[in-house]
Amino acid sequence: MSQLLRTNIEAVCPLSDEEFAHILSHFKSRKLKKHAFLVQEGEYLRQEYFVLKGCLKAYIADPETGNEFIYQFGAEDWWMTDREAFFKETKATINIDCLEDCEVLGITLEDRNKLGETTWKYEHFLQVKANLGYISLQKRLQLMIMGSAKDRYEHFIRQYPELFTQISKTHIASYLGVTRETLSRLYRR
Repeated sequence: MSQLLRTNIEAVCPLSDEEFAHILSHFKSRKLKKHAFLVQEGEYLRQEYFVLKGCLKAYIADPETGNEFIYQFGAEDWWMTDREAFFKETKATINIDCLEDCEVLGITLEDRNKLGETTWKYEHFLQVKANLGYISLQKRLQLMIMGSAKDRYEHFIRQYPELFTQISKTHIASYLGVTRETLSRLYRR
């Protein structure tokens, strides 16, 4: 399974076996069952995670209604964390839980920083991934502000065709900022 992490990093810069072994030694494997929390609001967050297996959702919940507002999914070969809590070493303000059984690799901020200082290829990888993440976030915000429900739906299907069949329509509706009924109407078209 660690080969998935190597492939993810090597999409940006090739690694020798020794370099990858050094990087991998800073990660710890964790298995979680469906519905388990990887990150829970109000708890200190110590790691960021690379998803080896399964699918997760990151969301905030309205304390009055309990409604969830999903802002990110994390499937195999994706990175997940509460970025603010991770980098500022504060309590999480979001929840991340498993939509199915999951396996992740976690790395602490201390180990991430050590790797960045000692392994320039990993630092370069982090920089490239961060920039791509910002671009993705910008596009998502633009769609949420200016795009119609249909635009958001069509973009989701184009960008994440595998997730469309893997995730419940209720979760997709929450991610798109529409009701389940609206999603059903869009889906029928």
